[in-house]
Amino acid sequence: MSHAVNHSGLFQLNFDSLEGLADRIAEIMNCPITIEDSNHHIISYSSHEDSVDNVRVSTIIQRKVPEKVINSLWKKGFMSKLFKDDKPVKIPAIPEVGLGDRIAISVSKNNEILGFIWAHTNGREITEENYMMLTEAAKAVQKKLLKLQIKKQRMEESYKEFFWQLLTGHLKDPTEIEQQAQKYGLYLNGYVAIAMIEFEEEVTEEIEKHSFYLTETLRGVEVVCKVFDQNQFILLVRFPSIKDSNKILKEYVSNFTAKIEERLKLHHNISAAFGLIFESPKYIKDSYNQAERVLNAKSQFPNQLEKVFGYNELGVYQFIDELKEIRKQTNYKNDVIRTLKQYDANHNTELLKTLKAFLNCDSNVYKAANVIHVHTNTLNYRLKRITELTDIDLKDPNQKVTLFLDLKLLEM
Repeated sequence: MSHAVNHSGLFQLNFDSLEGLADRIAEIMNCPITIEDSNHHIISYSSHEDSVDNVRVSTIIQRKVPEKVINSLWKKGFMSKLFKDDKPVKIPAIPEVGLGDRIAISVSKNNEILGFIWAHTNGREITEENYMMLTEAAKAVQKKLLKLQIKKQRMEESYKEFFWQLLTGHLKDPTEIEQQAQKYGLYLNGYVAIAMIEFEEEVTEEIEKHSFYLTETLRGVEVVCKVFDQNQFILLVRFPSIKDSNKILKEYVSNFTAKIEERLKLHHNISAAFGLIFESPKYIKDSYNQAERVLNAKSQFPNQLEKVFGYNELGVYQFIDELKEIRKQTNYKNDVIRTLKQYDANHNTELLKTLKAFLNCDSNVYKAANVIHVHTNTLNYRLKRITELTDIDLKDPNQKVTLFLDLKLLEM
């Protein structure tokens, strides 16, 4: 006997918990059900027999969908469909990550993803009626998730002012910071830093949605606070230990930019940076300013700093703006650069370009020759000519550093 065509009343019973609702959906769908929040943390799940796949078991144990499964669903295009539409999506088995057959549906409100329902079909035939049932189930789950979402949004809105006080340095007293953090349920003990993701294009609702989603699903770093400021996504991150924290944070922001570019097919650059990691939250302002300086330096020297994310990696670029101002105030001109520029103009040579490549390659003749596509003998001849024209000693590190910096200033 077939079910009634009208399924609107199947989930109208008043359930005190999402666990009860998951069991009700499983009963009607006749298959195990998992309900997740928008970041793939498990909220509730129905009882099941022993025939379920490894992904369901590990998700229940870890209280979160394994990252390799999420990545696989994105790569195969299923997550994109769930984000764009509120209709059920059939997902065939993905054996390489241990995922069996599924029907999934996103639960949303006003284009914002609240969560997902996953029906574990285990190879059984999916009927049109099953899709209709799952659609009705999403409406029932939406009401429950909205209550959780409203509570979460209120908490995030309330801590934004506190977060901005930390970023701008208006809150510095450690005792007051601790009191405020406890008030908002934020844990700031350990080591903290500011990371920033800067979008070249205007930040859309879709970019915001995926950015918030990644802060919850991308592992490796604990994000304590997050806020958008125009085209910048500012994150306050925390580490329980200083060990490998710079390496972990660099990997995190690098993965963040790569994933959001891949998933949204963005055609404009995304830049990421982070400041120093401090033991006290009273230095959050300093970490914020340092992250901004990294972004500024990366915009001026995109090729040289393409793989640089942390303020600790900037080296001499930390001081490039101050040096530029000093040079401007003193009307300084580098005689070596001026001489080589004039000689190149008069003789159609590339001595200044050669010197720049030599210094950028840390005085490695073979690397420099490869960069400017000349033979090493040619490069050595040019270096000899440079020393004859300018009397510079290319074995003197002091002279080389000065030249290196002044050449960088020319690029600004």
